[in-house]
Amino acid sequence: MTPTSREQTNTPSGVQWVIAHGYQQAVITEVGATLRSYRVGERSILAGFGPHEWAKDSQGQILAPWPDRIGDGRYEFRGTAAHVAMDEPEKGNAIHGLVRWRPFVVETQAQNLLAATCRLLPQPDFPFSLELTVEYRLRRDGLIITTRAKNIGDQVCPFALGFHPYLGVSDGLVNTTSLRLPAEERLVLDQRGLPAGPNAPVAGTEFDFRQSRAIGPARLDTVFTGFERDEQGFAWAAFEEPATGQGVDLWMDSNFRYVRCSTGDNRDADTRRRSLAFVPMSAPPDAFRSDTDLFALEPGAQWVGSWGIQPR
Repeated sequence: MTPTSREQTNTPSGVQWVIAHGYQQAVITEVGATLRSYRVGERSILAGFGPHEWAKDSQGQILAPWPDRIGDGRYEFRGTAAHVAMDEPEKGNAIHGLVRWRPFVVETQAQNLLAATCRLLPQPDFPFSLELTVEYRLRRDGLIITTRAKNIGDQVCPFALGFHPYLGVSDGLVNTTSLRLPAEERLVLDQRGLPAGPNAPVAGTEFDFRQSRAIGPARLDTVFTGFERDEQGFAWAAFEEPATGQGVDLWMDSNFRYVRCSTGDNRDADTRRRSLAFVPMSAPPDAFRSDTDLFALEPGAQWVGSWGIQPR
């Protein structure tokens, strides 16, 4: 099902890989193995981007080998120092990792499945060797995304991961949509979006979404943690439009310990507060400097994590 026309392969995000199952269809791009769109029939589950656009607001991108930010674009791991380009210069941060603008290569493709791989070899901003394979699989109950990160070098490698989908709203703003996010705490962040102190409990605050409620006027750009989990170690969240009764359930396995939710108040006027960024992450902002929940991959070792979206 790989597109072959020049129109499709010469798009800003490269080849458009399409997978389907029943009424479900997802499109993944060659650039960044980005989840460009996910639909059930005529209903858009995500606020993505078009085939002749690019992910200018990180829509659907994979954030690796770190999610979120590295303050000052500098870090040191096991005695190896690195300097990363500060692509959030107004705040003095490096943001969202390295693979989101790199081409991926297809490893496996079937009607309902795509697995694609990107290799990072030693460079000044990441002097390690890492192979990242992301699998998108559509099933009857929704979309599952599984990532395998393997250290293909001869020294210990730091690793963390995130994804950046935007949950779409069929009409209007996110204010009237309901969110359930069973998190006990939020990170206290400074003006640069970096952790600035102990985590704060959400109980009794505007950040308490442990029970489903309307987002309302809340301006979210908030990292949550401390999730309630089921017997399998999965944390579940829900996003619903009461007016239509449509929604999605989202789950993350135990490797994903943080979620950044953003109502997009700083986006362009035509997209501001019209979707909710729901960003599952294995580590918090600035993990490459703080070492908080940063995974150290020994040579030859793998990290595997999954999360998913279930439309309803």
